[in-house]
Amino acid sequence: MDEEYDVIVLGTGLTECILSGIMSVNGKKVLHMDRNPYYGGESSSITPLEELYKRFGISDSPPESMGRGRDWNVDLIPKFLMANGKNLSNMIVGVIILLKTCFWIRLLSFNSCKSVIFYNILNNNLVKMLLYTEVTRYLDFKVVEGSFVYKGGKIYKVPSTETEALASNLMGMFEKRRFRKFLVFVANFDESDPKTFEGVDPKLTTMGDVYKKFDLGQDVIDFTGHALALYRTDDYLEQPCLETISRIKLYSESLARYGKSPYLYPLYGLGELPQGFARLSAIYGGTYMLNKPVDEIVMEGGHVVGVKSEGEVARCKQLICDPSYIPDRVHKVGQVIRVICVLSHPIKNTNDANSCQIIIPQNQVNRKSDIYVCMISYAHNVAAQGKYIAIASTTVETSDPEAEIEPALELLEPIDQKFVAFSDMYEPIDDGTESQIFASRSYDATTHFETTCNDIKDIYKRTTGSDFDFENMKRKQNDVFGEDEQ
Repeated sequence: MDEEYDVIVLGTGLTECILSGIMSVNGKKVLHMDRNPYYGGESSSITPLEELYKRFGISDSPPESMGRGRDWNVDLIPKFLMANGKNLSNMIVGVIILLKTCFWIRLLSFNSCKSVIFYNILNNNLVKMLLYTEVTRYLDFKVVEGSFVYKGGKIYKVPSTETEALASNLMGMFEKRRFRKFLVFVANFDESDPKTFEGVDPKLTTMGDVYKKFDLGQDVIDFTGHALALYRTDDYLEQPCLETISRIKLYSESLARYGKSPYLYPLYGLGELPQGFARLSAIYGGTYMLNKPVDEIVMEGGHVVGVKSEGEVARCKQLICDPSYIPDRVHKVGQVIRVICVLSHPIKNTNDANSCQIIIPQNQVNRKSDIYVCMISYAHNVAAQGKYIAIASTTVETSDPEAEIEPALELLEPIDQKFVAFSDMYEPIDDGTESQIFASRSYDATTHFETTCNDIKDIYKRTTGSDFDFENMKRKQNDVFGEDEQ
């Protein structure tokens, strides 16, 4: 350990593992440590079921009706991945799905593969990384079967196409027509073609004004902003409309790609994803140490120079870590309540879906932030046969958070067993450029990866000074595919 590294990473949450892998591929010498004996940190997966009971202080053993304990693999912070687009999670998913479709491609030599299609597939840097680390060996994705929104105590499928808008029970006849016109505008919108703007300036016109242009009511605005564009608050209403229009297009395009919903979830849960990127880092020279305590962050002249552990000091130029390792350099910005619920039935009014997301917009329950529900099941190999796992989450706003989450729990009844957890949310107090200490943000209440991906790209830019782009990642010469890259 008494060596010098370019980057030391503390904590093995998904954010830290992805950054560790990227830095290693970019030629950095990386040391990755975690005080825990397991991967995942706050976002780890728990198996068997008995271990989940112990973690939440339940002395009784799971009843026989829960099935075999080893059939359970419960993500403490489950997140769905958007199926289309250009952000980090979408690229990961798209590549893995492609590889699972063409799994036999691993048997082909890069130099002997003459097909233009397969050449392009193999020539993608992320594909090569995932092939070499065999992330695809452990990850297979299923489409989440439905995306729903809460209105007036009931849940409805989120309409995102013209056809769905006309068939939806969320709106009256005239509202449907207005919403359909709005969706046509979004679908035809092209930032490079002013003819599609219809009098809207995408960089100046606020999203609130766009809603007014189409005379959309409050309920429609609620599910459009929170269930389609995936905003957590209504702050976006006063911002230029371009970002929101792009988000809605992304949702619709993702839905069109797979049909049932725009989301994907891996079989066996998310637990293997951090390990896949940890393996990536190791293959490109990264050093991993689990169960390694951190005694001190060593500073000189206001800059990080190393990490002390068990009497040894590993020196470094930069440090990336989760907030728990540097409590004096982060501040609390809120708290999340998550309730893991074991069910013996699908959620009502979801067409007996084996998986789904439900968003309860803030205005529907007189709150400042949304309530989220994600459900997966035995169909994803995370629960015993016939069992379902639903996780309700929201940002805490009062002194009675369990009452705040109640609207979501009412949708899940009857509940066989529930596990209640509270997590403080932290953010770094500065951008880290002076100290060269870069802290990640705590996971928020959302049930999708969009905010996590934004954090990864933000840290990458602050540490390297450039925007994140897989195409620019440098690999070692003579990699597994036998290429020499100068």
